[in-house]
Amino acid sequence: MTVRVIVADDQEVVRAGFGALLGTQPDFAVVATADDGAGAVRACGEHRPDVVLMDVRMPVMDGIEATRRVTAAPGAPRVLMLTTFDLDEHVYDALVAGASGFLLKDVTAERLFDAVRVVAAGEALLAPTVTRRLIGEFARLRPRPPSAALDVLTPRETEVLRLVAEGLTNAEIAGRLVVGEETVKTHVSRVLRKLDLRDRVQAVVAAYETGLVLPRAR
Repeated sequence: MTVRVIVADDQEVVRAGFGALLGTQPDFAVVATADDGAGAVRACGEHRPDVVLMDVRMPVMDGIEATRRVTAAPGAPRVLMLTTFDLDEHVYDALVAGASGFLLKDVTAERLFDAVRVVAAGEALLAPTVTRRLIGEFARLRPRPPSAALDVLTPRETEVLRLVAEGLTNAEIAGRLVVGEETVKTHVSRVLRKLDLRDRVQAVVAAYETGLVLPRAR
């Protein structure tokens, strides 16, 4: 299967660089590029990509609003945010808006390829622990009162969500709870469905924002 990709960044060298790297892989096809968020939204409507590499800070329309619009559309692509800083409040806002993860712009080629394949397969890019750290940091800076939104979950589903938010993989959760990995996958799927979440990144955000998991104080 060929993964259709759009690269959106206001710096030509970044667009060209990522496009060239992705073009070296037989399973990727860069179908369009955009130099601002509005262009990214238009390109997604025209080319129906599987994955969008979206810069956070762009003119005309920033990457956050573009992500919100792109992920709200039927058959939405997965969005990977591009940023220069690993603790960037704008990235946190983009994750809340529907992004599936983020990459630093100095990412290695192999890491880039792996990230695109992971999100194209429908998974969230949680591998870098910095994603969880970023969510926790900005949840700490912008605390919210505990929410009743999680009342729809069973006690076991709530526990699984807590462990997901702590950064555990399905295999690690299975070991912690002494259940099969397929059982964990079923619980995760039910959590996402009940809370109307797209993926594990949004589950982590929800766990922090509802007060289920409290950010560690520095």
